[in-house]
Formats: sequence, structure tokens, C-alpha cells
Amino acid sequence: MIQVIHGNLIALADTGIFDVIVHGCNCFHTMGAGLAREIRRGFPAAYNADCRTIRGDRRKLGTCSVAQCMTRQGQTLYVVNAYIQYDWRGVGRKADYDAIRRCLRWIGHTFSRYRIGLPMIGSGLAGGDWSLIERIIIEELDNLDVTIVRLLRNSHDHPHVSLLSHPYHESATEFHLQSP
Repeated sequence: MIQVIHGNLIALADTGIFDVIVHGCNCFHTMGAGLAREIRRGFPAAYNADCRTIRGDRRKLGTCSVAQCMTRQGQTLYVVNAYIQYDWRGVGRKADYDAIRRCLRWIGHTFSRYRIGLPMIGSGLAGGDWSLIERIIIEELDNLDVTIVRLLRNSHDHPHVSLLSHPYHESATEFHLQSP
């Protein structure tokens, strides 16, 4: 089941409600803006896992690196760096929909028994079309325990939970680069 909540993915992960969190990365080890920057600050092992991959390697698109981290509650949390865009520079869409699909398919296979937290992956700084990405998430992760966290923009927003509609029928460190 896929649900959507409003909140902060990292803060929620730190409370222990997820076993896995995912965020989109480029292939150049930057993690310098948006959620990636917050992941780098909050879970430095995720950045280290990214840096153990080959910088600028286009073959990373559609693959993932993973860091095993600990939350403040002492719970194991896997942070997945999903390589969904090649570069961060320039204008226009940088999100690669095929790469998003391959990453999500691998995540669904690898973490099928875990509670997975996703941001609105690929639709922020990467410029992807959320309606297309949402469809990919449904197709690849529909039968799993997935929560999409929509960022709370200000203190006037109130957290709430909804189910993603299905329009067709939403520490210790371990490093590895995974291919779907």
C-alpha cells in the first residue's frame, strides 16, 4: 500500500517509522542542494557511499548505492542514493524516467519487506513531471509498505495522511553499488 503524508522525510526517518529512505542523486557526488544536501548532513555515510562510486559515470543512471546508518533512536536505517539524473547543471528536466523506474524496481525487489520512505523523487530540483513519476511509483512499488513524504513548506501546513490513488485499476556503514 502506498500512502502520502506531509512532513520532513529525514525527521520522520529519525523517529524510526521507516527502515529505508530513498532520495534522488546525480552522478557527480555533489549532494549540494535540496534533500540530497540534507541527507549528506544528516547521514554522512550516504554521501560516503556515493563517493565510493565513479564520479561522472553515466552507467550509474538507474542504479543505487546504499549506506547502513543509525537513527537517533538506535534503529538501523538504510539510506538509498538512487541515481536518477546524470547532472545537476543547466535548465530544464534532469530527471531520467527510465533511471527512476530501474531504481524503484531494484528498491522494491531488495527492500520488499521493509518500510520505505520516499520524497517526491525526481520532481523537485531534477524537474521531473510528478504525474509521470507517481505512475512509475505505483507500477513498481504498489504492493509494498511505501510512504511518500510531501515536504511541509511552512508551519501553517498540517500533516495528514492519504492513500495514493491508483488510476489504473502513489553507525555501521555498508557500501555497495547496485544495478537493477
